[in-house]
Amino acid sequence: METNVGKLDCMLRISIGLLMVIAAATSLIGAWGWLGLILVATGAMRFCPVYTLFGKSTNHSDKRS
Repeated sequence: METNVGKLDCMLRISIGLLMVIAAATSLIGAWGWLGLILVATGAMRFCPVYTLFGKSTNHSDKRS
């Protein structure tokens, strides 16, 4: 499985996902906040299935100049 999530994208996904999960756990937002677990997982694995569907990638480290 090739990575298609770049470093900045990865950091943002994990940060926003954790904030969503914490907010859901403390009842600041509704149950939809648990969807942040998906962001955390895709950031940790550096792979996004939705990016694959659309042929997108934010991982530019593999590209050669």
